[in-house]
Formats: sequence, structure tokens, C-alpha cells
Amino acid sequence: MSEVLDNKEVAKIYIDARGPRFGATITTIVLAIALVTQNKWVIVAQGLVFLIGAVKGPQFTPYGLIFKNVIKPRLSGVAPTEDVRPPKFAQAVGFIFALVAGIAAFAGADLVFTIAVGAALAAAILNAAFNYCLGCEMYLLIVRFTSK
Repeated sequence: MSEVLDNKEVAKIYIDARGPRFGATITTIVLAIALVTQNKWVIVAQGLVFLIGAVKGPQFTPYGLIFKNVIKPRLSGVAPTEDVRPPKFAQAVGFIFALVAGIAAFAGADLVFTIAVGAALAAAILNAAFNYCLGCEMYLLIVRFTSK
């Protein structure tokens, strides 16, 4: 484990960079199930996971807790760290897509549900397979353009 993340003040700002990618892998599976089954309750559940990640941070989601308690102890070496703000923003973007999909599902707008879930699934696949967090990149662009 990384000694850096053991410091409580640092742990508020930085997270193990491998955790969000693990979460994206589970998210990919959940969103694929939601898309294939068109099940509104699956997207509601994923929306709640996104909400927790957006408000508290991805390390506090059920997926983050699985990573922290089951996966991370089995990994060796120093944990790479990253600022928690871009992944939190990405979780908020995911929540918006899940919210749109959930509303569409309950309203009977199947096409809107499919598009919203498909877009979230595409972003999750990018993160899980290629370690490219689309929401994180959006956050960095927004910060860059608003800080001038």
C-alpha cells in the first residue's frame, strides 16, 4: 500500500488511480445488462452508485469499497494516485446520463433510454478498457477554460 494514501489529509484529495478503472469495469457490466434487458431498476441502481461517487467520491461507492477491501490488498507495489476531483466530476456526468435514462424508462421513452445508457456505456468502456476517463478529461478542459 502507498504510505501517501495512509495520511488522512492527503486521502481526502487523492485516491488510488486503479480504483476508478476497476469501478468502470463493473459499471460496464451493469450498464450492458441495463441496455440488453432494458431494465429500469438496473439503471436506477447504477444511478445511485453514480450519485454516491459524485457526492462523496468514487472510493465510497460499492465498487470502490470492493476495490479497497478485496482487490487492493492483493496488489503489490506503490499505488499510483490521482486527484479525486476529475473522477467525482465523471461520476456526476454518469449520474446525469443515468437520471435521463431512468426518467425515460419510467416515461416509456425507450429510444431515449437506449441512447442515454449507450452513451454512459461507451464512456465506461473507454475507462475500463483503455484507462481513458472521458468525464475526467471534460473536467480538465472545463478547469482549463474557466481558470483564465
